Amino acid sequence: MAAGGPRVVQLAPSLLSADAGQLADAARAVEAAGADLLHIDVMDGHFVPNLTFGPHVVAAIRRATTLPLDVHLMVQEPAPLVDAFIDAGADVVTVHWEAVTHLERLLAHIQARECLAGIALNPATPVSLLADVWAECDWLLIMSVNPGFGGQLFWPRALHKVQTAHEWRGELARPRIAVDGGVDETTAPLVAAAGADVLVAGSYVFDGDPAVRLGNLRRAVTT
Repeated sequence: MAAGGPRVVQLAPSLLSADAGQLADAARAVEAAGADLLHIDVMDGHFVPNLTFGPHVVAAIRRATTLPLDVHLMVQEPAPLVDAFIDAGADVVTVHWEAVTHLERLLAHIQARECLAGIALNPATPVSLLADVWAECDWLLIMSVNPGFGGQLFWPRALHKVQTAHEWRGELARPRIAVDGGVDETTAPLVAAAGADVLVAGSYVFDGDPAVRLGNLRRAVTT
């Protein structure tokens, strides 16, 4: 996206809410329905109270789809894991500001592996804490729910965080701003209007017909 050009809102279904026994089918279904990328939540049972996918699952999903894979590491020690997920086929690797001691170094390492480097912020973490690493960030993931489980209600104060990040970015094309949590056809236009580029939606997409639900989201952010 060129500086000053139109901002295109992308849709990223979260496979956390898909049938765990049919992940490849779910990936193919949302690709056919017009998804722009796939969001994959990796949880370790420590940073968040849940366990999900490892690199072997990401590799299997990579074989099932041509969509870019956005891997969100909700883990207590992400640094030792990023290479395995990049090797498995991740196109974006996002780590939590709250979980990394040497954030700039880890972002640089991810980028050196020719992968987009992202920072995720929990609901209580302000955007202002990114001032010293803003230039090194390709992707900013703003959590609009407390991470760990799907199906939660959208946290309205996340809209202010999105607006702040969008204002900081100004006319630059990066970082891309993504929002994750409680995104549906009601909240999607609010998030997009605040400045988000990527909408992560799990329960809303997979609790119904993914093609219909993605169509609803697309219309909500383009009309």
